[in-house]
Amino acid sequence: MSDIPGDLKFLKSHEWVRAEGNGRAVIGISDHAQGLLGDLVYVELPNIGDTVEAGNACAVVESVKAASDVYAPVSGKVLEVNEALADKPETINEDAYGDGWLFVVEVSDAEQLNELLGPDEYAELLESEEH
Repeated sequence: MSDIPGDLKFLKSHEWVRAEGNGRAVIGISDHAQGLLGDLVYVELPNIGDTVEAGNACAVVESVKAASDVYAPVSGKVLEVNEALADKPETINEDAYGDGWLFVVEVSDAEQLNELLGPDEYAELLESEEH
C-alpha cells in the first residue's frame, strides 16, 4: 500500500480532496480504491459548471471488474476536469494522488473539509477493513 499524503482529507468511500487554499479543491479516488478496482478502463466525470453535493455520486470509474460511483467529498461548482483520463484512465492506477486526479471544484462550504477523515484516520479505516 502506498503512503497516504498528509495534505489530503478522505471520505470513508475512498475519495480524497486536497484543499488548494484559494477556495478550490482537487478531488480523486484513493490508491486503496484503485487497487481494489483493478485496471481502470473508463472514467465518467462531471461537466465543468456542474454543481456537486457532498456525499452524492458525481462521477463513475469503471474497471474490468466493476463500475463504481465516485462521491463528492465537498459541495461546490466544477471548475476543471482531468481531460487526460478520457484517453488514459489507467493514470489513476499509476498515480492516484497526483496525475490521476478527477476534477477541481470551487468549494461552497469550507466547513465540510473539517468533517472528512485526516490521513491518519483514513489509514486506521483501511487497517480495520483489512481485518
